[in-house]
Amino acid sequence: MENKPNKLINTKDTFGVTCNFEVFGFDTKIANVPEIDLSYQFDPETTVSILAGFANNRRVLIQGYHGTGKSTHIEQVAARLNWPCVRVNLDSHISRIDLIGKDAIVLKDGKQITEFQDGILPWAYSNPVALVFDEYDAGRPDVMFVIQRILETDGRLTLLDQSRVIKPNKYFRLFGTANTVGLGDTSGLYHGTQQINQGQMDRWNIVTILNYLSNNEEEQIILSKMKKLNNKNGKDIIKSMVATADLSRSGFMNGDISTVMSPRTVLTWAENYIIFNDIEYAFKLSFLNRCDEIERPIIEEYFQRSFGIDISDAKVANVKE
Repeated sequence: MENKPNKLINTKDTFGVTCNFEVFGFDTKIANVPEIDLSYQFDPETTVSILAGFANNRRVLIQGYHGTGKSTHIEQVAARLNWPCVRVNLDSHISRIDLIGKDAIVLKDGKQITEFQDGILPWAYSNPVALVFDEYDAGRPDVMFVIQRILETDGRLTLLDQSRVIKPNKYFRLFGTANTVGLGDTSGLYHGTQQINQGQMDRWNIVTILNYLSNNEEEQIILSKMKKLNNKNGKDIIKSMVATADLSRSGFMNGDISTVMSPRTVLTWAENYIIFNDIEYAFKLSFLNRCDEIERPIIEEYFQRSFGIDISDAKVANVKE
């Protein structure tokens, strides 16, 4: 029996958005379905785009700055649809062989034989799986040409080495995330990104942009995960943390600094603050120490502007249950 999405999803209740198309998910959770993060904050426009990809078999590319949660957004939608989701990071080490497969020595009937082992792409293409290509604009040229074959919704994957032609599963879905929109690193912020063939960019049916959350939304997310800081003193500290991150993002966009504080980094900072009970020390361990030494005075100024104190004067603050 074919495994297919058969549960109608109420998008307003589940995601807080209204769609003018029906969205179906799987009624049971199976392998490779991501875990649900109940505190996750959905961006309405991006959510509708991702849901359109699942419901209408659209190829969806999400573009945005580092740390905006592009891949996590797709995973959290998939989690609530019970849709298996697999991420592949297209860094410079991923080759065509990694995607397609290769000959491997296996043991069969007590004998060693050479047998072709499918890569992630033939497997995903043949199953009801949402495949996410992270850092899509950093992929190698040989990899990009492989991907181009499956960007067509009814395209078939031809494995010349195996004389095989793979038809896509009816519920295979393809998503990508990128820091640029296929034009390469025009800003100087993302070294290693490639210019993407315009013919390939045209095959992405939906291109959406995901920006950072508002400060208030980010504060609420951090608070929901850090219960020990859910008091007046803790809320003030998180407010200043997020303000520091916001200044770093503006500086990053303006080219003043080369490292940016993502929401993930802010959460790490809050976690380390709980451990060390020292806001300055936690800041250094979570973010400052990974920054270029030349840029550290600028980042220290962000800290000073947000907390109202010089970083060297930051003292231990009490954390209450």
